[in-house]
Amino acid sequence: MSRRNFLKNLSLSTGGLLLSPAMRAAQARNPLQIPDRYDGTMVDSRVTYSLRPQEGLTEFIPGLKTPTLGINRSYLGPTLVLKRGDDVELNVQNALPEKTTLHWHGLHVPAKADGGPAQIIPPGGSWSPRFRIDQAAGTFWYHSHLLHKTGEQVYHGLAGMIILEDESTDRHSLPRDYGVDDIPLIVQDRRFNSDGSFDYIRSHRDVMTGLFGDRILVNGTLDAVFRPKTTRVRFRLLNAANARTFTFAFDDGRTFSQVATDGGLIEKPIACKSLILAPSERAEIVVEFNAKEPCTLINLPLPAGSQFATRGMMARMHSGNDERFDLLRIEPAATLQHSPEIPTVLAKIPRLNPSDAVTTRKLTLSMAMGMGLGRAGSGGGNFFINGQAMDMEVVNYRVRKDTVEIWEITNDSMMMHPFHIHHSQFQILDRNGKPPKADEKGLKDTVKIGPGETVRFIMRFETYADPNTAYMYHCHILEHEDNGMMGQFTVE
Repeated sequence: MSRRNFLKNLSLSTGGLLLSPAMRAAQARNPLQIPDRYDGTMVDSRVTYSLRPQEGLTEFIPGLKTPTLGINRSYLGPTLVLKRGDDVELNVQNALPEKTTLHWHGLHVPAKADGGPAQIIPPGGSWSPRFRIDQAAGTFWYHSHLLHKTGEQVYHGLAGMIILEDESTDRHSLPRDYGVDDIPLIVQDRRFNSDGSFDYIRSHRDVMTGLFGDRILVNGTLDAVFRPKTTRVRFRLLNAANARTFTFAFDDGRTFSQVATDGGLIEKPIACKSLILAPSERAEIVVEFNAKEPCTLINLPLPAGSQFATRGMMARMHSGNDERFDLLRIEPAATLQHSPEIPTVLAKIPRLNPSDAVTTRKLTLSMAMGMGLGRAGSGGGNFFINGQAMDMEVVNYRVRKDTVEIWEITNDSMMMHPFHIHHSQFQILDRNGKPPKADEKGLKDTVKIGPGETVRFIMRFETYADPNTAYMYHCHILEHEDNGMMGQFTVE
């Protein structure tokens, strides 16, 4: 059998995830790619970054070239390192043959600099947002946010990580040598055609459930292996999948420490054996290794009875997040450099008081279950918030600057939706009337809302006001966002 026919049969029959353990063990491993660190250049007292969305060809599968999109490279983009207190300018030059946008996910920025669907960059055009960095250190990301085409452009590679540093970065003994013991992990699932091209939308199911791939890329690396040189490694986990929720764990059941959520460090490390991240959620974990003792970062099925599991008709349409598979092989060196202990106290998070809220906004997420579904990119309007599909001409809410609000999100569908809001970070008040668990007590910009669940969070809308330019809120299953589950608000 030729290599091409073998790959075709492999893709069509198993997608690489359903191989037997013996076949998986025989697969060649590829060194984990580490995106270039990009600290910017000082120009006229402003730190400037030059970003170029572009087309490319990337060899994920040996011998096959995949048409991809990237930023300053063929697939994905560099890791932008920002520092609190800096004035920054992000010069984006669109080298694509189509329009795009770049959104700074999780950053507190002016609406005109947010990179949402209104900040379109035409082919050959440029966009240079400027703003001052004023928020706590954390792991964020940037990605396309083009109306009706976010899913397609992100799927093909328009995304990258952002690391924000502040005055606490040097003070803590957490691992922070980028690429050595401070490692970005951009985790995605992808589906390939037999010629190596990405297989994006194939059916109505891919829109309804969001697109689930059958091969795993970590930093754009297929079948990746990482070789630690230190006894502790900080992994910055980013679920950059379009729809899949990952339950991160290790194949030997080892305990690791979670030290951060979406918006930065939590107050104290949390000992974990597994961690569930929906699309766009981030977490930082610190893992301890012993010399020459390999292990594998894996995905587990959602726990039995999980409130995030897909139900009813949707569960019959797609099995959802119930597969176990490998994510990253880890093979420590023969000798490891000793790492400092993890701090017992990481941060102090001032808690917003619900009594200070000026209003409670109630939003309901829902889905149409008929077969007349639009395809991704059509804006078919099959996903709704408060019964309305996204309309660029409608501002759904107008928020007063420097006020605190409670948002109450109810999921009236049979699958989980990761709800994301632009502008700033929030604090979860309760899930179904109960206080959040430890891993959700930090600063967040995305929250999982399971079928039938209601989650309340509290948020301060400060610093920026613009009555003419809106921020977004939406489901971060990108096929849902592209087909209606999104709305707009202004801060005035």
